[in-house]
Amino acid sequence: GLNGGGNDPANTNLISYFTIASTGNGFDFGDLSGARTGVGACSSSTRGVFAGGGGSPAPAFFNTIEYVTIATTGDTQDFGDLDDERRNITGVSNQTRGVWGGGTTPTSTNVMQFITIATLGNAQDFGDTTSARGFGMAGASSPTRGLFVGGSPGSDIIDYITIASTGDAKDFGDLITGVFNGAGTSSNTRGIFAGGYNPTLQDNIEYVTIASKGDATDFGNLIATNQGIRGTSNKIRGVFSGGDTPTITNTMQYITISSTGDAKDFGDLNSTVESHGSCSDSHGGVE
Repeated sequence: GLNGGGNDPANTNLISYFTIASTGNGFDFGDLSGARTGVGACSSSTRGVFAGGGGSPAPAFFNTIEYVTIATTGDTQDFGDLDDERRNITGVSNQTRGVWGGGTTPTSTNVMQFITIATLGNAQDFGDTTSARGFGMAGASSPTRGLFVGGSPGSDIIDYITIASTGDAKDFGDLITGVFNGAGTSSNTRGIFAGGYNPTLQDNIEYVTIASKGDATDFGNLIATNQGIRGTSNKIRGVFSGGDTPTITNTMQYITISSTGDAKDFGDLNSTVESHGSCSDSHGGVE
């Protein structure tokens, strides 16, 4: 699993990694091309891709797309550009395609755009989410579907797309508690959503079955209330990292996706961080 960018509380360019199947602390992987927060990440089994974000002096917005080879360590390389400058965007992906949605440009946007992960180049228009939710949507993926969940100003909306095609998102159902700036992760069957803010910090964990439609169901609770937290998985285990409790933290915690229950301690990142981009080589969208 990889985490890139975010703030601690200054914006950072650090990328860290950890092994999802075990427990333990994070390690240094390399660096983004610049320090920024609100980065959106997606990945295949070989590449992690980081896009957009905001920097200093605020408000600064980036259209940068850059990538790493997950199996090695090192700094990012240039991939291409988003079609506009935006921060606080959310990524979903399968093995072939990555899709980013939402964010601020600086106004809230409902635009989605996509890349083919194995090639280099600029993002292309995919369609629109059902509403403009400019900050803090969570994402989850199966090999066929991507979900965009929640977002400012404390939305309970769950949208879905078919990743292999293009077109506007459709209504999936609702969260139990509308939030923004929470975490998303998934197996190839379940999407899991945790934490966030509205109107206070939240510790809820909720889940849906990605292949169907319907409202979210209670899964359990995080170790502590948290916003700015991010998640990824190896399809069996979901790992949530960092966030604001309201102190920015380096804590990682995990769940077993096929069951329900409260999160457990995983270890510590090598730095405190929140509002970063998180991805892995074995998440729910990767077959």
